[in-house]
Amino acid sequence: MRRRAFVTGAAVAVAAAATGGGWWLGRRPAVPATAGVPIATATVVRTDLAIAGQVQGDLRYRGEYPVFAAGGGGTVTALPRPGQVISRGEPVFELNNRPVRLFYADRPVWRPFGTGMSAGPDVRALEENLVALGHADRRGLSVDDRFTTQSATAVRRWQRATGQPVTGRVDLGAITFQPGPLRITALTARLGTISRSEEPVLTGTSTTPVVAIEVPAAQAHLVHAGDAVTVTLPDQSTVPGTITYLSTVANAPEDGGDGRTARPTVAGEVTLDAPAPTGLDRAPVQVNITGRVAHGVLAVPITALVALAGGGYAVYVRTGDDRRLVEVTIGLFANTLVEVGGDGLREGDTVEVPAG
Repeated sequence: MRRRAFVTGAAVAVAAAATGGGWWLGRRPAVPATAGVPIATATVVRTDLAIAGQVQGDLRYRGEYPVFAAGGGGTVTALPRPGQVISRGEPVFELNNRPVRLFYADRPVWRPFGTGMSAGPDVRALEENLVALGHADRRGLSVDDRFTTQSATAVRRWQRATGQPVTGRVDLGAITFQPGPLRITALTARLGTISRSEEPVLTGTSTTPVVAIEVPAAQAHLVHAGDAVTVTLPDQSTVPGTITYLSTVANAPEDGGDGRTARPTVAGEVTLDAPAPTGLDRAPVQVNITGRVAHGVLAVPITALVALAGGGYAVYVRTGDDRRLVEVTIGLFANTLVEVGGDGLREGDTVEVPAG
């Protein structure tokens, strides 16, 4: 498994103030103002702060769906091309010169359809597809788990419209149920070969582009489903997205054989808010994550913080030649700034920082 690098701006900023710092507040920055240390000043500002980080990801399409030849198989007489997108009602491939058409459902076809069959959710799925394709409406066909004479009538309309023998029955192997539109990725069978029901004819995915990410387990608590991200594509264009899934299980990476111990990671998924302008099925990308955000807060450079002997933090506020120590509470670290609050600290105040 390829190792993923996870870098945060906050971690870099805290490290500048306290060796070994990170996104969390468990380590206190060193005192920046001591005897003999050159002093400069900075201004207390009111701004928005956000935790941001970067993780490598893989652009791909959600899901992987093997498509089998149900009903005993046959000779493969037509196949789609890789990259082709097949929608509801369209042929996916042909066996013995008969198209196998795509219907949408969350479970595979496992039996033929016809009058007298037992009720089941596959009947409802068949009827929903017939309605969606315009061969019936819900006033004339009760979409439920039972195959009725109205169901057979809708099947005959579909068969007549698509040039099939008009029987009112759907043979096993005439349709394939898949979760949605199918984007063809690989052909397992070849034209002229005999396809058996045990082996897939082809493999496809959904048409939804996603980015698979792996976050170091030590930083997983800082990343959440719902966090906004920006995905940088190989051509350096960017697409906004959202973290829609983050596993609760950390995966131990495989030994890379280089003598180094790789750290465990947590798998996640990013859904893009817009189509990715790339013709690639898969591509490495960079995911820029925006986590917690603080709006309109007072902030000072991290290096302005002074660790108090009794615990807590303060800053030295300068007014002309006078300087006073003002105790502060600290909040969000982001880049080189830290959120602060406290009595006697206002926007525009001047605080001491180490020079250089």
